[in-house]
Amino acid sequence: MSSSVLICDDSNLARKQVLRSLPESLSSNAQLATNGAEALELLNKQKFDALFLDLTMPELDGVGVLEGIKQAGIKVNVFVISADIQPEMQNKVLQLGAKAFLRKPVQIDVLNNHLQEYGLV
Repeated sequence: MSSSVLICDDSNLARKQVLRSLPESLSSNAQLATNGAEALELLNKQKFDALFLDLTMPELDGVGVLEGIKQAGIKVNVFVISADIQPEMQNKVLQLGAKAFLRKPVQIDVLNNHLQEYGLV
């Protein structure tokens, strides 16, 4: 099974860290976005099975991306990966449709558990 994923983070280091944390079956098909506006543009053009999304970014933040996804009716499994671990923010992104909230830096075993839960690996 081959799934397509999008990794959206304004930090090149963070994008690479998420990419390295993914199983080969996902990382080989991964595309990268440097901000929320770029991610939303890609999501509107093609289908992705999963989006790994940072919250704090220029142009359009992660909350704005989640709102855009919801408004456009885009079907994608969103996993928020952020250092902003405030319970209010975690609740907000989950209410907006994110499947999970993962703390930066992402832990491979936690990430893999979520990927398995949603049938992505």
